[in-house]
Amino acid sequence: LRRGYGRLLPGVLRRPELVLAAAGLLFAGALATAPRMGRAFLPAFNEGALVVSAVTLPGTGLEESNALGSAVERLLLDVPEVAATARRTGRAERDEHVQGVESAEIDVRLTPGGRPRDAVLAEIRERLSLVPGTSITVGQPISHRIDHMLSGSRANVAVKIFGPDLNVLRGLGTRCLAALQGIPGLVDAALEPQADVPTVRVGFDRAALARHGLPAGQAASNLETALLGRRVGQIIDGQLAVPLVLRYAPGDLADLDAMWQTRLDVPAGARVPLGSLADIVEDRVPNFIGRENGQRRIVVTANVAGRDLGGVVADVRERVAGVALPEGYRVEYGGQFEAEAEAERLLAGLGAGVVAGIFLILYSAFRSLRDAAIVMLNLPLALIGGVAGVFLGGGVLSVAALIGFIALFGIATRNGIMLVSRIRRLRGEEPDLDVREAVVRGSVDRLVPIVMTALSTGLALLPVALRIGAPGSEIQAPLALVIVCGLFSSTALNMFVVPAAICLRPGPRRAGRA
Repeated sequence: LRRGYGRLLPGVLRRPELVLAAAGLLFAGALATAPRMGRAFLPAFNEGALVVSAVTLPGTGLEESNALGSAVERLLLDVPEVAATARRTGRAERDEHVQGVESAEIDVRLTPGGRPRDAVLAEIRERLSLVPGTSITVGQPISHRIDHMLSGSRANVAVKIFGPDLNVLRGLGTRCLAALQGIPGLVDAALEPQADVPTVRVGFDRAALARHGLPAGQAASNLETALLGRRVGQIIDGQLAVPLVLRYAPGDLADLDAMWQTRLDVPAGARVPLGSLADIVEDRVPNFIGRENGQRRIVVTANVAGRDLGGVVADVRERVAGVALPEGYRVEYGGQFEAEAEAERLLAGLGAGVVAGIFLILYSAFRSLRDAAIVMLNLPLALIGGVAGVFLGGGVLSVAALIGFIALFGIATRNGIMLVSRIRRLRGEEPDLDVREAVVRGSVDRLVPIVMTALSTGLALLPVALRIGAPGSEIQAPLALVIVCGLFSSTALNMFVVPAAICLRPGPRRAGRA
């Protein structure tokens, strides 16, 4: 390498302008490709497991919901890569994430197969589309929880519509869902299930209660005990503690007439039927009313597959903007893209601070703005390879790749420091030495140290970079790929661009530091 480099460099330095112009064109080309990059908060995970959410019509009974869940599991087990499934139907009323029995979550364990992961997911979605009257969302355990934490929904994209009237919100949600159909890369689009379900409404007659001396609060408490139950004790059976609950048997309240005959004790000692103290009527009410920050809202959710999140969200915004909203109604967007935009702004600010800090440190070491600027040329040179690394990793710029760029800038600056400091020292030790000769000698002297330090870093990161897409390496691999490719471009170009920049306009001779 030293012999070949020593023969090539003098010829290159005869036209330093061309070298700098070529490097500038490469840098401009790298910048020009930036708008073509996709955007994502985190790289797509390959967790080896799935979480399938199956939601049918509100008001569906547990028996029917269980049958639908079993049908979904059978379809999943027909996929060769599916090893096992486990299902939860509904969640308890006091659960932090309460769900009705019409909602089921199925954990799916996958086994590595010969087919790509995207092909497996596509087959799963195609098979589950055959289940009638059911909204299917396919996610992954960790990604599923990240989405829920960021937007409150179990999907990559959430379109939240706010307004005062629930019926209007339902209509707007239906129109938004229809507008999203056909967007490339958008899958599992679904509207938050909303329906009017049958219920029984009990309205106490306060005049009748007063005649019997029964407070309305006590009457409501007694009715709650009869219908919902009240915990009155606990039974210990070995290691098992079972709550003792007092309530009517479910069969005792089979119809309105049975509820009408429910007896309430009054202070006078009599037992009065509920029907003489309250109006009992059948009614229909919303199964669920979602609120956020005190406002009613309905949510349209969707996942992203086969395309970057940023591009899909841009299309979603464009489609939803075409849906006319009445006065007093508004749309907000939630999901990973919000966190991605915030993280991108934060890392851009931190990156600018890093570059400024590097420049100040270089200036304090060299006491020369020109030499510090020449060393900083390694940053755009590293950016060229870093951009190529992003496209090798799928063309999606995530937070992991952005952190890789920041780390790359610090590593790449080291090459320039080694080269410039050696040339400065040669010119300080031999004042009569020609600038071009000093540049050639210093560059050849520092070729092996620069290549070795770059190789040691690159080879250490290469195993991680080559595992792009493998389970467990989703965050480290894009970061490592950016650093490896950036080191390659910065090291190769540094050995020609930095010498050319020094020869372009020689600086004053002054003693340098090695």
